[in-house]
Amino acid sequence: MKATIWHNPKCGTSRKTLAILEETPGVEVEVVEYLKTPFTRDKLAQLFADAGMTPAEAVRKMGTDAEERGLSDMTADAILDEMAANPAYVNRPFVETEKGVRFCRPQDKVLEIL
Repeated sequence: MKATIWHNPKCGTSRKTLAILEETPGVEVEVVEYLKTPFTRDKLAQLFADAGMTPAEAVRKMGTDAEERGLSDMTADAILDEMAANPAYVNRPFVETEKGVRFCRPQDKVLEIL
């Protein structure tokens, strides 16, 4: 099974999620460091829809100026535009497999799609 993780190596939850993926037999892991290789707007929209989330629910507030800028109060389209322009606004990690997409907070959420 292939699993893609949108990863930030500075994030403890992201590192723990990646470790689960790497330790699971039969899982081929693709790591996308999304701060280096940003999301496309369409990919963000797809990930959120498949995870059953709205863009507002995926806004990373800690360590960003998202709250000061009122990101969570913007329209979904405006949030997606902001996230595509600045991937630091996206909370993490997201993991996608053939079984679906999960926002892996806590990291054990990844087990639902393995």
